[in-house]
Amino acid sequence: MPTFQEKRVKCIERESDESLDEISDEESHVSSIDSEADAPFLQGGDNGDLLEGGRWNDADDPDITPPQPTFRPTRTPGPQLRRRATYTALRLFQLFFTNSTLQTIVQNTNDLGSTQSTASDPWIDLTLQDMFSFMSLVVYMGLVKCSALTDYWRGGELYGLPFPRRVMTCARFLRICRALRLSSPAADAANEQKRGTVAFDPLCKIKPLYQGMRDACIRNYHPRQEIAIEEQIVSSKAHFGPKQYIKKKPFRWGFKLFVLADSRSRFTWDFFVYQGKFQGNGGQGLRYDSVMELIDTRLLGTGYKLFVDHFFTSPTLFRDLLQRGIWACGTFHTNIVGFPKMKNSLDSKSPRGSIRWIRRDSLLFIHWRDARNVFMCSTIHTAHAEDTVQRRVKCEDGHRLLKDVSVPPAAKDVSAPPAAKDVSAPPAAKDVSAPPAAKDVSAPPAVKEYRLCVGGPSNAQPGPYKVPHGTQKWYQMFFYQFMDIAIVNAFLLHKDVAKSRGEPPLHQKAFRENLAEELAAAGSPSTARLAPPLPPPHPPPSGAHHRPVHIKGHSTSGRLKCKHCHAKTPVKCSSCDVPLCFRPGRDCYNEWHVAQGL
Repeated sequence: MPTFQEKRVKCIERESDESLDEISDEESHVSSIDSEADAPFLQGGDNGDLLEGGRWNDADDPDITPPQPTFRPTRTPGPQLRRRATYTALRLFQLFFTNSTLQTIVQNTNDLGSTQSTASDPWIDLTLQDMFSFMSLVVYMGLVKCSALTDYWRGGELYGLPFPRRVMTCARFLRICRALRLSSPAADAANEQKRGTVAFDPLCKIKPLYQGMRDACIRNYHPRQEIAIEEQIVSSKAHFGPKQYIKKKPFRWGFKLFVLADSRSRFTWDFFVYQGKFQGNGGQGLRYDSVMELIDTRLLGTGYKLFVDHFFTSPTLFRDLLQRGIWACGTFHTNIVGFPKMKNSLDSKSPRGSIRWIRRDSLLFIHWRDARNVFMCSTIHTAHAEDTVQRRVKCEDGHRLLKDVSVPPAAKDVSAPPAAKDVSAPPAAKDVSAPPAAKDVSAPPAVKEYRLCVGGPSNAQPGPYKVPHGTQKWYQMFFYQFMDIAIVNAFLLHKDVAKSRGEPPLHQKAFRENLAEELAAAGSPSTARLAPPLPPPHPPPSGAHHRPVHIKGHSTSGRLKCKHCHAKTPVKCSSCDVPLCFRPGRDCYNEWHVAQGL
């Protein structure tokens, strides 16, 4: 019987074959690794040689240029869309949140909501159009921040936001928030009976949306040659679910995602949720197995350059990836297994730009001195080149001068500060301020490319427009997290489409604004009915005496909301039967009567 991964490969290939006229911004790079001279780089060396003895090489020692990969992707890199089709923000978003997936969520939400229905507060079945209206407000709340959900429907001069009132009532929105369900109650009950066994699925409550999102990300895009794998922490203090405690992180409690992204565009191509344990087949631990889970050459192809951080880097992983046709580069800690223990290492007194390196078969280890020590391992780069970065370096007289510090080719351009302007100053001031002076300091090529390919552009992240995740139900939190992934991916597809047509792309904020409006237009107008206005107060009988009286005998339990300022008051008008404040500093009683002409 075929495994789930094999079924997934066949499904993706079948669906991608239907899109024949695809957008492509660049052609595959061609280089050679097929000669017999390159064979030693594809073979593992003796791990013992890496551990003890020998000395580090420095920048004066020549290094070879390793063979570069032949890029052979399974599909044309870039968006897998039809060239002549018109893609609005909503249509791009629906590539990830499809109508069939949303219809499943609507049905499961109705099943749960019907169990919460009461005679005084009956549940009204949700429709697909209602879900569009709900998601429109979720996107809107990421753009316009309020301290409480009910503030979006508040009146007055400080609030009075018209968009939420037009899209959906507050009561309906809050009711959907409480009842939102991704999986069916029947499936959850059946899975709960398996708790404590191997068949129990910790992610059962998010499975309908989780698998659909992963397949949609792969189906609608193919990464270019530079890719990166990283951790993402979704902060949460939900009481249940596969929550993790991550020490030394800004948010210590949350859910961990391992993400494979295009290094240049930051498109999320594949990901999986860490469940607290990993059922990998490699037997090499979480870090090794998580990379191998995401690097599927049947879907990706070969010849890719993978960039990772110190959490994933290991000599064993990089060698095995090279056997699969994937080149790799990453930072690492000196306590990893296989790190070379050599003499003449750099110390804290070594000048910036100092380089030490050593090569063992296909692996290059680099020790570069910046503000702190930088350790890198690569199967892509040569040890050193003529690349430099600008740094402020402390001189003998105590002043800090701006110098060109040499950098490995992997890390130069992103971290370089802007060039200093030449500002004229009197001679005395020049002696005191010590203006920057440019000097050449070397850096390894690997550092330059690494910093270009890890992190990515800031406009490819949700940033300040992240949809609100405030919920104590962990599966609902993933619904909002997947919404952010879908919106960012849809925005990146929009940028590629606009670039291919020679049009200026929208900023992410404008894209989200368009998406909120289009979702609202596709929503149901029945959810936007406003509460009927309050009837005007009955006119008092002619000759009536307007006297303030207490509503009840007790001033605390007998309070009502003031008709004028909406604060609590124990006083009302005896003739108008309207609660009004009547106290020093807040005389709503007389102000309201004057406004009514009474």
